Amino acid sequence: MNSNYTEKSLVLVIGAGASKEVNLPVGSELKKQIAKVLDIQFEHYQKKSGDDIISDSFRILATDGNINPYLGAAFRIRDAMPQAISIDNFIDSHQSDEKISICGKLAIARCILTAESKSLLKIDRSNIYNKPNFSVLELTWFNAFFQLLTENCQQDDLPERLSKVAIISFNYDRCIEHFLFWSVRNYYGMTAKEASEVLTHLEIHHPYGMVGKLPWQQGAHEGFEFGDTPTPKKLLSLAGELRTFTEGIDPTKSDISAIQAALSTAQRIAFLGFAFHRQNIELLLPGQNMGGKERNCRVYATAYGISSPDIRLIKQDIISLAGISDEHIYVEIGLKCSELFSEFWRSLSLQ
Repeated sequence: MNSNYTEKSLVLVIGAGASKEVNLPVGSELKKQIAKVLDIQFEHYQKKSGDDIISDSFRILATDGNINPYLGAAFRIRDAMPQAISIDNFIDSHQSDEKISICGKLAIARCILTAESKSLLKIDRSNIYNKPNFSVLELTWFNAFFQLLTENCQQDDLPERLSKVAIISFNYDRCIEHFLFWSVRNYYGMTAKEASEVLTHLEIHHPYGMVGKLPWQQGAHEGFEFGDTPTPKKLLSLAGELRTFTEGIDPTKSDISAIQAALSTAQRIAFLGFAFHRQNIELLLPGQNMGGKERNCRVYATAYGISSPDIRLIKQDIISLAGISDEHIYVEIGLKCSELFSEFWRSLSLQ
């Protein structure tokens, strides 16, 4: 999915709360899952807890046969999860410890892939003709976004429509890519090849990486199916595609320049399920108001579970960093992702 630096009519910024609508974990849930899979304990040489695939990955890493240093790092992560803001925060706080980084990323990849396999987007692979159950997705923001994309849009017009949009996902999962691929196939009757080609017109970025490209995505030499169970060797490979915050802002390791370019010229920005951690806001909007000029851009955001005082601070950050006036910022307290599209349908329209 290409980065082309053209001015975008709409940029979606997606956080964990957005994937929660299809049963992916938010940060607090992910921390608990990570603590569980990294609780790798043995009794009489038999593993009694923790994840088999991660422990087997440790055996591949431990060329001398001693996995104890990796178990030690795993236990440190496990024990610290109740204190950590997020797993990402913890890994970034231990940048000099390579084993903390690899153990944390292995756990993230394992938990996210498991969550994909249990999500509303899962596909029963027992039949090659099966596809996602779109009925259970009807009331999600995924479906609302697809309706926005395809409103009065013929198949031949879809590439141009998609080129008006960019998506910046802070999630490691491939939910939006997987959903859109199957949605355009189902809605327009496209082949897999046609759907893959048309989706190259949609710019999608993951600042912190994702658990591998899907097999149909361009450049996916060894793609990995949505929600599949990896081998220990494959899990190591997928974990290597994840990035810490520091790596995410490094232009040599990430597409941070393209992300900031898309946001700097966007006509509208919509934040979905985004927690507005300051480091992520600054990653997205660093120095974009350097000239002190007010931007002609509108911002729409869900703020489910965020307090009124914090919303005021979030708006101040957007005003100061992006140069967008207060009257053009709509941060809606208590609004879920799917409800944002209902509330601002005409405002977000791509026609």
